[in-house]
Amino acid sequence: MSIQDRIFKIKDTLPGHVRLVAVSKTKPVEIVMQAYEGGHRVFGENKAQDLIAKQALLPQDIQWHFIGHLQTNKVKYLVPFISMIESVDTLKLLREINKQATKIDRTIDCLLQFHIASEDTKFGLDMDEAVEILESEDYAGMAHINICGVMGMATYTEDEQILREEFSRLRSYFEQLKERYFSDAPGFREISMGMSGDYAIAIEEGSTNVRVGTAIFGERR
Repeated sequence: MSIQDRIFKIKDTLPGHVRLVAVSKTKPVEIVMQAYEGGHRVFGENKAQDLIAKQALLPQDIQWHFIGHLQTNKVKYLVPFISMIESVDTLKLLREINKQATKIDRTIDCLLQFHIASEDTKFGLDMDEAVEILESEDYAGMAHINICGVMGMATYTEDEQILREEFSRLRSYFEQLKERYFSDAPGFREISMGMSGDYAIAIEEGSTNVRVGTAIFGERR
């Protein structure tokens, strides 16, 4: 089955409100172009240097999502073209995104990344840390940041109960933040969770944004 066929097959299973982010990490531009030529436009990368290199070589109407751990010294290179930074996990990072976006008068869509998995190796906020960010004077003065939801990475497991518990927890975080801080913000609507092996479960638990790589491009090498 071709990459284009895989994308069509996945999209046929998605509800209309769910966005498919094709995770192209480790894949060369020629492979990404196969997906692009099939009509797909939203891609995700988890390493800044790889994304910067690919963006320069690929069509400019691609909507790039950054989904990995982002170092502040790389922010200035992404801000001119990035569509969304899904992995905001510190106030320091948010401050730098706003700083660089202000310089070029762009407003950057961001998601707050929460730690929902059992693995300690995954990054992310807890609720207290998210509240601290949203109630800070720094955040109140950020005119070039648009927080439009939450993101999380579940435990790498085939145990459906564990996955549902973690996805449900992220949805609960979203609902708490929506009620407390974003009740008058219609743009706060994204719950980014679910990857190749579990996106169907994630959608059932409320995902609006699934990050799918292997099911589209095949196993990483």
